[in-house]
Amino acid sequence: MTDAPLDWFDTYLRDQPGLLPERPVTVHVQGEGGEWRDFGDWPPAAALTTWYLHGDGRLAPEAPTAATEPDRYRYDPSDPTPAAGGIGMLTGGPTDNRGVEARADVLVFSSDALTESLELIGPVSAELHVTSTLDHVDFFVRVCDVHPDGASFNVCDGLQRFRPDAIDRAPDGTFVASITLWPIGHRFGAGHRVRVQVSSGSHPVYARNLGTGEPATTATDMRIADLAVYHEPGHPSSVTLPHVS
Repeated sequence: MTDAPLDWFDTYLRDQPGLLPERPVTVHVQGEGGEWRDFGDWPPAAALTTWYLHGDGRLAPEAPTAATEPDRYRYDPSDPTPAAGGIGMLTGGPTDNRGVEARADVLVFSSDALTESLELIGPVSAELHVTSTLDHVDFFVRVCDVHPDGASFNVCDGLQRFRPDAIDRAPDGTFVASITLWPIGHRFGAGHRVRVQVSSGSHPVYARNLGTGEPATTATDMRIADLAVYHEPGHPSSVTLPHVS
């Protein structure tokens, strides 16, 4: 339990100065050497850097330069992709995600081992070039910290639900799925890897998409979605991460 809430009340309700830090934003940066950090504003100054998904399962700051086949998976709402840690009230927090990442309905993209620590603080977003056989579909994106022993711990994630009126398909059938993730405050140690998961669910933290558009309280049918994520010139799927020096 932090004393920060009590300090805030004492400052503004009891007029006791000197209890709060001079800078108004306090963030706990997790990961290597986790610590509390004070900032003058949110988000703090950071270099927003694009990391691209590649066809061989790599995640890298360099954009893809060659045509590749998309990665495909199938989302079945009768066997929804399960949640592992994250923002769940009773089951949240950092959890080893290797079990979920082994599923056929989860795509995984990993960076090379970092040669030096990497600190990320601020907003995170993803832009995926995708196709879907259904017009009612979700995309879930998660950032993980992969330790040298292979354990993959979730750091932040987000899910976006799409409906027919929100999908603008290009002539080749692809559309851009933009996802806002929860903000990040994490330091990846040297020798660790940055990993991005892509799937279409995190049940039961996020209600499963039944694929029909029917109200969740009265729906009786479920439909399977076949999905593809592209990673080539003209269709560069990526995540944007806030690098803090």
